[in-house]
Amino acid sequence: MSAPASAASGPVDVTSADGPAPVAWRPVLLLAGVLGALLLAVAARYGYHRDELYFRVAGRHLAWGYPDQPPLLPLLTRAATAVFGDTLVALRVPAAVFAAAGVVVAALTAREMGGGRRAQLLTAASYAVCPFAVAVGHSFYTATLDLLLSTALVWLVVRWVRTSDQRMLLAAGAVAAAALNVKYLAGFLLAAIVAGLLVSGPRDFFRRPMFAAGAAVVVAALLPGLVWQARHGWPQVDMAGQIAGSGDFAGRPGFVPFQILMTGIVPSWLWIYGLWRTYRSDALRPFRFLGHAYLLLNVLFIATGGKPYYLAGLWAALWAAGAVEVERRGAPRGWGWAATVPAYAVTAASSIALTLPVYPVKWLADTPQPVINADSAETVGWPRFAQDVARVYRALPADERAKAVIVTGNYGEAGALDRYGPKLGLPRAYSGHNGFWYFGRPPDTGGPAIVVGPDTVADGARLHRYWTDVRPVSRIDNGVGLDNQEQGKPVWVCRGQRAPWTRLWPEFKTLG
Repeated sequence: MSAPASAASGPVDVTSADGPAPVAWRPVLLLAGVLGALLLAVAARYGYHRDELYFRVAGRHLAWGYPDQPPLLPLLTRAATAVFGDTLVALRVPAAVFAAAGVVVAALTAREMGGGRRAQLLTAASYAVCPFAVAVGHSFYTATLDLLLSTALVWLVVRWVRTSDQRMLLAAGAVAAAALNVKYLAGFLLAAIVAGLLVSGPRDFFRRPMFAAGAAVVVAALLPGLVWQARHGWPQVDMAGQIAGSGDFAGRPGFVPFQILMTGIVPSWLWIYGLWRTYRSDALRPFRFLGHAYLLLNVLFIATGGKPYYLAGLWAALWAAGAVEVERRGAPRGWGWAATVPAYAVTAASSIALTLPVYPVKWLADTPQPVINADSAETVGWPRFAQDVARVYRALPADERAKAVIVTGNYGEAGALDRYGPKLGLPRAYSGHNGFWYFGRPPDTGGPAIVVGPDTVADGARLHRYWTDVRPVSRIDNGVGLDNQEQGKPVWVCRGQRAPWTRLWPEFKTLG
């Protein structure tokens, strides 16, 4: 990683009458390969993330939509497990590939903005050590693919601005179509880019046939999911409200500070500098739309309670803008140290320590990682969770065990029992959480229900609405003292069901 040090050494003229500088393939691919290899090396440590367990099951219930997401991730999960086997690594390999590909796209974005070798490497290095990119590259969930696709979308628009190659508009439409089938939030990025282009130009894209073709691709890809949402009462809208009200990342006051933490305290200076230079540099004037898009999305998501990582698709382009200016002008006074190999090495080490499963699992609770990256705690304890439920199941009298049903409080728990339960002799688990509610209700067997959750014994009083006899019989214990959503949760045995599941199941429907 010599690029950061070189980038700080002074201004470099990268303009050429022959077009943009060559792509620094060898060092860029080396950075991408190192990140990908690191992610693969730790892929099998700890366990599944709850979203991965959810997607495994959703992939067997393919639909044009789900209450909490579009259809592409469950489809890709089914494809990955069909090709590579139903294993944890089968999901982590695509995640690592997506993360490594993002490093390359980041470097290409810098090239399109006039960056030579140094700017490309500084941008690629910023992406490769970014704590958020490293974290989402470890697991296979919506943010993993959304980051790559949204970064690629911005790169294609930047390339169109530089080249006026109308094929880029069609390619951008195709990438946007895929992104919208991973997260509907990609629509906000697309709208912000269009708004930025209308404000600062170039504005002639509306008159281009390829823009119309790209828009048609977006509409065609989005329409089936929107029809599903309309037929099911627009649950995605309710889901967005639940997310906005969750108060994660310190809410609105934490929106910008958490972007700095997620991009890395040291590399964050580069995208902040790039944002500023899009408004100050004549060389970057064609790309000023990026600054408009970024500021517009900040205002929008702060107002609506969005999450800081909703802007992640623009970070690579802003890093690129900053890196190009550093290459041309040198680093701002007093900031040369931040573009050096030691600074990036420290950021890389901290990103690994705070996001990846590098500790023995029994030590994890005593590290800062679960506080900084709560997702890491959600990958621990699922086999033991299934064993805890199995002990309750096996303790039932034989006649009750044959008729028992299992209901869990969230999709991660139901997904874990789907993954580990069959080998323990457990029947299928059901949950009313998000998409799992649509996968089917429990059968009316007349037997007891083993219910995981509510979270406390006091909260369990509401179970009396559905059963006459409600008893907490066990608690979940991950065995390593790690505080996550399942740790300490009661397991109940409920008898005397008050109504058939056809009447009760609508009341178990939850979003969150």
